[in-house]
Amino acid sequence: MIDVRDGATLVVGGAGFVGSNLVRRLLADGAARVVVVDNFLSSDPENLPDDPRLDVRRGSIADDAVLARVADEFAVVFHLATYHGNESSIADPLADHANNLVTTLKLYEHLKGFRQLRRVVYASTGCALAAKGDGPAQAVVEDGPIPLDFDSPYQISKVAGEMYGLYYHRQHGLPVVRARFQNVYGPGEVLGAGRWRGTPATVWRNVTPSFVYRALKGRPLPVHGDGTSTRDFIYVDDVVDGLVRCAVTEGVEGDVFNLASGVEVTIVEWAETINKLAGNPAGIEHLPSRAWDRSLHRFGSPAKTRARLGFTARVSAADGLARTVEWTRANLPRIEASIARHRAHCPVEA
Repeated sequence: MIDVRDGATLVVGGAGFVGSNLVRRLLADGAARVVVVDNFLSSDPENLPDDPRLDVRRGSIADDAVLARVADEFAVVFHLATYHGNESSIADPLADHANNLVTTLKLYEHLKGFRQLRRVVYASTGCALAAKGDGPAQAVVEDGPIPLDFDSPYQISKVAGEMYGLYYHRQHGLPVVRARFQNVYGPGEVLGAGRWRGTPATVWRNVTPSFVYRALKGRPLPVHGDGTSTRDFIYVDDVVDGLVRCAVTEGVEGDVFNLASGVEVTIVEWAETINKLAGNPAGIEHLPSRAWDRSLHRFGSPAKTRARLGFTARVSAADGLARTVEWTRANLPRIEASIARHRAHCPVEA
């Protein structure tokens, strides 16, 4: 088994929602040194703890000057950098390409000759592989067919990043493991974090933090369509545990694993649970369906990850949402200050 306490660990995109939670886990597990590279496009330095073992480097991993400082000292690299989200990528496909795919290719090309490196964990997406349309729900499995029909540049670049990972593993022996996230939620996701990226999705970036914030403010929760679309929600601590397992488990180089709960939840059910936990009487506001989103039912099979990595999503939806509501309530001033930074670009609720 690989030990993350041996040598240094690099977390690219380590100031983001998942990345900052991962950094805290690594430090809690006794990591001797953690280096974070982040351009703070969709994150803020405040996400990271104050710890002498943490070395934070501002900039994109695609920047040659930043990349040149990445020396052959790392046992494990987590590649979590991304251009956050489907709607941002639809608004600016070139920015998505630069921040999702160019980053991945340049990082792999730089790492391919490293001798200390034991594992590279690449954060991919499970939503891209879900069936399109309103047919019967089927759990996405890791070794099923990869479609060529995607809903956004974000999905395209994430899957292309997987292809590069497999290529560099086979051609150069780069020890890449691909981790496919489902809908991650939990404490630490700050609405509006980072810089303006061209659409209101800069603020309202994911369904869970947007719902929780609005519920705590006593506003109706906006549900697109009839609300019967389903998602696989997984708590951030579980995803972090899955990432660590991808990093430390021997013999999984070149493979791919779902980090999923395996449980379908309708958007209406999710909204109603959040309203109840927040004590919000405003209910739900139904909006037109999003034209770009044709994957109405998304959930991943955790069977392979359970068998190979010993991974199970352990935090229940009720417990995870309760923790998320309480964290958001405690951090409302910080979240509202983050949202307010974008008033010059579009009217926002705060």
